[in-house]
Amino acid sequence: MTRSPRVVVFDYESGNVHSAVKALAAAGADVELTGDRDRALEADGLFVPGVGAFAAVVDALRAHGGDEIIDRRLAGGRPVLGVCVGMQVMFERGLERGLDAEGLGEWPGTVQELDAAVLPHMGWNTVEAGEGSVLFRGIEQERFYFVHSFAATDWRIQVEAPFPQPALTWAVHGQRFLAAVENGPLSATQFHPEKSGDAGVHLLRNWVGSLT
Repeated sequence: MTRSPRVVVFDYESGNVHSAVKALAAAGADVELTGDRDRALEADGLFVPGVGAFAAVVDALRAHGGDEIIDRRLAGGRPVLGVCVGMQVMFERGLERGLDAEGLGEWPGTVQELDAAVLPHMGWNTVEAGEGSVLFRGIEQERFYFVHSFAATDWRIQVEAPFPQPALTWAVHGQRFLAAVENGPLSATQFHPEKSGDAGVHLLRNWVGSLT
């Protein structure tokens, strides 16, 4: 019998972790909610949630050793999936309500407030799935659930052959912003797959399936 991929939802006291656990289980993962360093390092996949202010999420991650865990996993080519603010903190900086906070720096760029008439961007929206996307395979035309006022609006990494190009998925609310990134072992979504119904479970199933 084939073993289900083991996924740790990193518990650092931020995010709606229980809905993420349920969605990942529905997607076929052997899922565990823990802040244990060794378990997070050894899992086939690490899910990094994040809700709230950029600076608070970064501080909480660092307080629980999440920055080191993420960095070590990525250095070893081991998959990580960040969601919502768990995506935003992968960038270098976050500008939020006058506060300039340092992110984890896995990607260059700054997360800042969207230029939109209505904020937060809350509700269902379509996306423009990136070429070669694994996450959006079979769900390119689906809608996903967003709750945010801040986002990354550009991509600054230039990848040269033989390294694969990242799959960049975009959405629009007032302006164009990154809805998801798939860049080697590090993937992330600005929307909440665990709140996106069947489409979200399908996306998580695509990610879990890539872990084997």
